[in-house]
Amino acid sequence: MYPPIYPIGPLQFLLDQFPQNHLNSIGSSLWKEETECLSWLDSKQPNSVIYVNFGSITVLTPLQLIEFAWGLANSNQTFLWIIRPDLVVGDSAILPPDFVSETKERSLLASWCPQEQVLNHPAIGGFLTHSGWNSTLESICSGVPMLCWPFFADQQTNCWSCCSQWGVGMEINSDVKRKEVERMVRELMAGERGKEMKRKVMEWKKLGEEATASSVGPSYLDFEKLVNCVLKSSK
Repeated sequence: MYPPIYPIGPLQFLLDQFPQNHLNSIGSSLWKEETECLSWLDSKQPNSVIYVNFGSITVLTPLQLIEFAWGLANSNQTFLWIIRPDLVVGDSAILPPDFVSETKERSLLASWCPQEQVLNHPAIGGFLTHSGWNSTLESICSGVPMLCWPFFADQQTNCWSCCSQWGVGMEINSDVKRKEVERMVRELMAGERGKEMKRKVMEWKKLGEEATASSVGPSYLDFEKLVNCVLKSSK
Protein backbone atom coordinates (compact mmCIF):
# COMPACT_ATOMS: atom_id res chain seq x y z
CA MET A 1 0.00 0.00 0.00
CA TYR A 2 2.90 2.33 0.68
CA PRO A 3 6.27 2.96 -0.99
CA PRO A 4 9.34 1.68 0.88
CA ILE A 5 10.42 3.63 3.96
CA TYR A 6 14.14 3.73 4.76
CA PRO A 7 15.12 4.85 8.29
CA ILE A 8 18.66 6.18 7.76
CA GLY A 9 19.60 8.26 10.80
CA PRO A 10 21.41 9.59 12.70
CA LEU A 11 22.82 11.43 9.70
CA GLN A 12 25.77 12.75 11.72
CA PHE A 13 27.14 9.24 12.12
CA LEU A 14 26.45 8.30 8.50
CA LEU A 15 28.43 11.32 7.36
CA ASP A 16 31.42 10.05 9.35
CA GLN A 17 31.54 7.00 7.07
CA PHE A 18 32.52 9.11 4.07
CA PRO A 19 36.12 10.13 3.32
CA GLN A 20 37.24 13.72 3.80
CA ASN A 21 37.09 15.67 0.53
CA HIS A 22 36.61 19.11 -1.01
CA LEU A 23 32.90 19.09 -0.11
CA ASN A 24 33.78 19.59 3.57
CA SER A 25 34.20 23.29 2.89
CA ILE A 26 30.48 23.57 2.09
CA GLY A 27 28.76 24.33 5.37
CA SER A 28 25.11 24.75 6.32
CA SER A 29 25.51 27.34 9.08
CA LEU A 30 23.29 30.42 8.85
CA TRP A 31 25.83 32.56 10.73
CA LYS A 32 29.58 33.13 10.58
CA GLU A 33 31.19 30.69 13.00
CA GLU A 34 33.67 31.85 15.62
CA THR A 35 36.16 29.01 16.07
CA GLU A 36 38.08 30.76 18.87
CA CYS A 37 35.76 29.10 21.36
CA LEU A 38 37.40 25.74 20.62
CA SER A 39 40.75 27.01 21.86
CA TRP A 40 39.02 28.34 24.98
CA LEU A 41 37.43 24.92 25.57
CA ASP A 42 40.86 23.30 25.27
CA SER A 43 41.84 25.04 28.51
CA LYS A 44 38.91 23.57 30.48
CA GLN A 45 38.55 20.32 32.40
CA PRO A 46 36.50 17.43 30.91
CA ASN A 47 32.73 17.74 31.41
CA SER A 48 33.11 21.11 33.14
CA VAL A 49 31.41 23.50 30.69
CA ILE A 50 27.71 23.93 29.93
CA TYR A 51 27.04 25.02 26.35
CA VAL A 52 24.11 27.42 25.82
CA ASN A 53 22.61 27.98 22.38
CA PHE A 54 18.97 28.66 21.47
CA GLY A 55 19.44 28.03 17.74
CA SER A 56 19.09 30.32 14.75
CA ILE A 57 15.39 31.28 15.08
CA THR A 58 14.34 31.27 18.75
CA VAL A 59 14.08 34.74 20.31
CA LEU A 60 13.99 35.87 23.95
CA THR A 61 12.45 38.85 25.67
CA PRO A 62 14.87 41.17 27.51
CA LEU A 63 13.55 39.78 30.82
CA GLN A 64 14.12 36.16 29.75
CA LEU A 65 17.68 37.03 28.73
CA ILE A 66 18.33 38.50 32.18
CA GLU A 67 16.79 35.50 33.98
CA PHE A 68 18.94 33.04 32.01
CA ALA A 69 22.02 35.22 32.58
CA TRP A 70 21.67 35.36 36.36
CA GLY A 71 20.67 31.72 36.56
CA LEU A 72 23.92 30.79 34.82
CA ALA A 73 25.92 33.23 36.94
CA ASN A 74 24.46 32.00 40.24
CA SER A 75 25.06 28.34 39.35
CA ASN A 76 28.81 28.95 39.61
CA GLN A 77 29.34 26.70 36.59
CA THR A 78 31.59 27.48 33.64
CA PHE A 79 29.61 28.21 30.46
CA LEU A 80 29.90 28.97 26.76
CA TRP A 81 26.91 31.07 25.67
CA ILE A 82 26.05 31.75 22.03
CA ILE A 83 24.22 35.07 21.75
CA ARG A 84 23.09 35.92 18.21
CA PRO A 85 22.76 39.62 17.31
CA ASP A 86 18.98 39.11 16.90
CA LEU A 87 18.44 36.87 19.93
CA VAL A 88 16.31 39.44 21.81
CA VAL A 89 12.93 40.53 20.42
CA GLY A 90 13.09 44.05 18.98
CA ASP A 91 16.28 44.91 20.84
CA SER A 92 19.96 44.16 21.07
CA ALA A 93 21.14 41.47 23.49
CA ILE A 94 22.66 43.64 26.21
CA LEU A 95 23.77 41.89 29.39
CA PRO A 96 24.16 43.71 32.73
CA PRO A 97 27.74 44.92 33.34
CA ASP A 98 27.82 43.27 36.78
CA PHE A 99 26.88 39.92 35.20
CA VAL A 100 29.76 40.24 32.73
CA SER A 101 32.28 41.20 35.42
CA GLU A 102 31.11 38.47 37.80
CA THR A 103 31.38 35.65 35.24
CA LYS A 104 34.32 36.77 33.08
CA GLU A 105 36.70 34.21 34.63
CA ARG A 106 34.41 31.26 33.89
CA SER A 107 32.48 32.17 30.77
CA LEU A 108 32.80 32.89 27.07
CA LEU A 109 30.19 34.73 25.01
CA ALA A 110 30.17 34.31 21.22
CA SER A 111 27.80 35.19 18.39
CA TRP A 112 27.94 31.75 16.73
CA CYS A 113 30.10 28.62 16.71
CA PRO A 114 30.71 25.27 14.96
CA GLN A 115 28.16 23.45 17.08
CA GLU A 116 29.04 19.83 16.34
CA GLN A 117 32.70 20.48 17.14
CA VAL A 118 31.70 22.20 20.36
CA LEU A 119 29.36 19.39 21.44
CA ASN A 120 32.02 16.79 20.70
CA HIS A 121 34.64 18.64 22.74
CA PRO A 122 35.53 16.73 25.95
CA ALA A 123 35.10 19.90 28.06
CA ILE A 124 31.35 20.05 27.34
CA GLY A 125 29.26 18.44 30.07
CA GLY A 126 25.77 19.73 29.23
CA PHE A 127 23.72 21.61 26.64
CA LEU A 128 21.04 24.25 27.36
CA THR A 129 19.03 24.13 24.15
CA HIS A 130 15.80 25.17 22.43
CA SER A 131 15.24 21.50 21.51
CA GLY A 132 15.36 21.89 17.75
CA TRP A 133 15.68 18.51 16.07
CA ASN A 134 19.18 19.14 14.66
CA SER A 135 20.47 20.29 18.05
CA THR A 136 18.77 17.37 19.80
CA LEU A 137 20.34 14.79 17.49
CA GLU A 138 23.74 16.47 17.58
CA SER A 139 23.69 16.46 21.38
CA ILE A 140 22.73 12.79 21.58
CA CYS A 141 25.34 11.82 18.99
CA SER A 142 27.93 13.68 21.06
CA GLY A 143 26.84 12.02 24.31
CA VAL A 144 25.78 15.32 25.93
CA PRO A 145 22.69 15.54 28.22
CA MET A 146 20.37 18.53 27.86
CA LEU A 147 18.40 21.22 29.60
CA CYS A 148 15.45 21.88 27.28
CA TRP A 149 13.64 25.18 26.75
CA PRO A 150 11.41 24.61 23.69
CA PHE A 151 10.08 27.59 21.75
CA PHE A 152 7.73 26.46 18.95
CA ALA A 153 6.97 23.94 16.15
CA ASP A 154 8.43 20.46 16.83
CA GLN A 155 10.54 21.64 19.77
CA GLN A 156 7.97 20.78 22.46
CA THR A 157 7.69 17.23 21.10
CA ASN A 158 11.47 16.86 20.95
CA CYS A 159 11.72 18.14 24.52
CA TRP A 160 9.05 15.68 25.69
CA SER A 161 10.93 12.81 24.03
CA CYS A 162 14.24 13.80 25.63
CA CYS A 163 12.81 14.33 29.11
CA SER A 164 9.99 11.79 29.36
CA GLN A 165 10.95 8.99 26.99
CA TRP A 166 14.73 8.85 26.58
CA GLY A 167 15.93 10.12 29.95
CA VAL A 168 18.52 12.51 28.48
CA GLY A 169 16.99 15.91 29.34
CA MET A 170 15.24 18.13 31.87
CA GLU A 171 12.71 20.80 30.88
CA ILE A 172 12.93 24.43 32.00
CA ASN A 173 9.57 26.14 32.48
CA SER A 174 8.56 28.46 29.63
CA ASP A 175 8.21 31.27 32.18
CA VAL A 176 11.90 31.06 32.94
CA LYS A 177 13.16 32.12 36.39
CA ARG A 178 16.78 32.48 37.49
CA LYS A 179 16.34 30.25 40.55
CA GLU A 180 15.11 27.39 38.39
CA VAL A 181 17.93 27.87 35.87
CA GLU A 182 20.50 27.93 38.69
CA ARG A 183 19.12 24.76 40.28
CA MET A 184 18.83 22.81 37.03
CA VAL A 185 22.25 23.81 35.72
CA ARG A 186 23.82 22.59 38.97
CA GLU A 187 21.84 19.35 38.81
CA LEU A 188 22.84 18.75 35.21
CA MET A 189 26.52 19.44 35.76
CA ALA A 190 27.10 18.03 39.23
CA GLY A 191 23.97 16.26 40.53
CA GLU A 192 22.95 12.61 40.61
CA ARG A 193 20.22 13.14 38.03
CA GLY A 194 22.77 14.72 35.71
CA LYS A 195 25.01 11.67 36.07
CA GLU A 196 22.11 9.37 35.24
CA MET A 197 21.23 11.48 32.18
CA LYS A 198 24.86 11.24 31.05
CA ARG A 199 24.70 7.46 31.35
CA LYS A 200 21.48 7.31 29.35
CA VAL A 201 22.68 9.61 26.58
CA MET A 202 25.82 7.49 26.16
CA GLU A 203 23.56 4.46 25.68
CA TRP A 204 21.64 6.27 22.92
CA LYS A 205 24.89 7.40 21.33
CA LYS A 206 26.10 3.80 21.21
CA LEU A 207 22.84 2.70 19.56
CA GLY A 208 23.28 5.40 16.92
CA GLU A 209 26.84 4.29 16.22
CA GLU A 210 25.73 0.68 15.89
CA ALA A 211 22.86 1.63 13.56
CA THR A 212 25.20 3.45 11.17
CA ALA A 213 28.23 1.14 11.33
CA SER A 214 29.76 0.72 7.87
CA SER A 215 28.39 -2.23 5.87
CA VAL A 216 26.53 -3.80 8.82
CA GLY A 217 24.40 -1.17 10.58
CA PRO A 218 20.69 -1.15 9.61
CA SER A 219 20.73 2.59 8.86
CA TYR A 220 23.83 2.21 6.72
CA LEU A 221 22.25 -0.68 4.80
CA ASP A 222 18.96 1.22 4.40
CA PHE A 223 20.88 4.16 2.96
CA GLU A 224 22.46 1.85 0.38
CA LYS A 225 19.01 0.48 -0.48
CA LEU A 226 17.69 4.02 -0.90
CA VAL A 227 20.55 5.01 -3.23
CA ASN A 228 20.13 1.84 -5.30
CA CYS A 229 16.36 2.42 -5.50
CA VAL A 230 16.88 5.98 -6.75
CA LEU A 231 19.49 4.90 -9.29
CA LYS A 232 17.28 2.07 -10.54
CA SER A 233 14.22 4.31 -10.93
CA SER A 234 16.23 6.93 -12.83
CA LYS A 235 17.26 4.51 -15.59
